[in-house]
Amino acid sequence: ASLISKVTDAVLEQVVEWQSRPLDTVYPIVYLDCIVVKVRQNKQVINKAIYLALGVNMEGQKELLGMWMSETEGAKFWLSVLTELQNRGVNDILIACVDGLKGFPDAINAVYPKTQIQLCIVHMVRNSMKYVPWKDYKAITADLKEIYQATT
Repeated sequence: ASLISKVTDAVLEQVVEWQSRPLDTVYPIVYLDCIVVKVRQNKQVINKAIYLALGVNMEGQKELLGMWMSETEGAKFWLSVLTELQNRGVNDILIACVDGLKGFPDAINAVYPKTQIQLCIVHMVRNSMKYVPWKDYKAITADLKEIYQATT
């Protein structure tokens, strides 16, 4: 077996244990996002969606709640992620910070009906910048950064 196979086999049990560990009952903020990565599968390089749930616990510490892999990003898969978080002990999320994926708010509210949904600042800035001429890009970005970093 290859070195990578030996290493992954050695830690697989710990990974499964980590991925299924009990979680806190309440997270004031949970960031939910998906990144697309290239992976080698059957001697081909393909795209896979990696779902990430990053929680801020009651002590203000960031905690990676889990990582999941799928073929593509979709609200249906997010629903299964949120259901798993609930099954692992998360009873309440006060604010879910997400991108603008269609159906995402419905998936969140199906599992956590009282959760407030906040569009991620990065996505808000990206959406705002779609309409800015290139020559004004730097100045507008600096202004938006100041707005989003304001204390109130």
